[in-house]
Amino acid sequence: MRSSITKCLFPVAGLGTRFLPATKEIAKEMLPLVDRPIIAYGVEEALAAGCREMVMITGRSKKSIEDYFDRSFELEEILKARNKTTLYDEVISLSELADFIYLRQHRPLGLGHAVLCGEPVCRNEYFGVILPDDVMIARPSVLAQLIAVHEERGGSVVALEQVSPEETSRYGIVAAEEVEPGVYRIRDMVEKPAPGTAPSNLAIMGRYILSPSIFPILYGQQAGAGGEIQLTDGIRTLLGREPVWGLVFKGNRFDCGTQPGWLSANIQLAMQYPELREVVLRAVAQTEQKS
Repeated sequence: MRSSITKCLFPVAGLGTRFLPATKEIAKEMLPLVDRPIIAYGVEEALAAGCREMVMITGRSKKSIEDYFDRSFELEEILKARNKTTLYDEVISLSELADFIYLRQHRPLGLGHAVLCGEPVCRNEYFGVILPDDVMIARPSVLAQLIAVHEERGGSVVALEQVSPEETSRYGIVAAEEVEPGVYRIRDMVEKPAPGTAPSNLAIMGRYILSPSIFPILYGQQAGAGGEIQLTDGIRTLLGREPVWGLVFKGNRFDCGTQPGWLSANIQLAMQYPELREVVLRAVAQTEQKS
């Protein structure tokens, strides 16, 4: 698939404190989601959207991400010797999926700062952003849906999802007007508004197409909520200078940023595999019998 967006940025420097002690030495993005790590779903989504350069914004204890998308000659030789052709081809393909670029976020200064760290690679063109915690299963991929809006209308695009009034304080929320079914012209946005103050129930989820104009904005931006450089604040400034669109995407989103969400995603995705579905149902039945 040819795309006007060739680069996709992945902020993966977070400490993963919600998954401690497991994430003391294991990158949160490498936690398994059925048969592959969480980060793999985001990379596959970007590939399906036509991106061929994956820009990983990393931190300490994230080397396992780099290793996962690199060659493993010892493993390849073992698989070849044991005639495990399918697994061999799958392992080889990981290093050939795309070009991977790794940039370090030295200080935990927020999502806006993580995006700013990608400026050396993305400064001259529109680029995608995928937050791996939000695993999205869709056809076409959610990033591809955003790219389609960008190619039709220009400007930046963010993924939107309708949430309940009780949930609005957990997300960035937009004030927007619908210009066609599911597509909105964003007029304003606020990060995690206090209960009862949200301008709508349209929440920003972890997918973006961003203009390179975001970089000088983020560079000069003061710390916002939580003492961090908020991407929402940067986009709010951007939409005063050029169009920013929102798309209520079609697909399923799994919040893998919390233990309950990650566990739920594993169960729901496992149920899509006939051989694993039986295992899940049997385990649930056995647990209910013992309780």
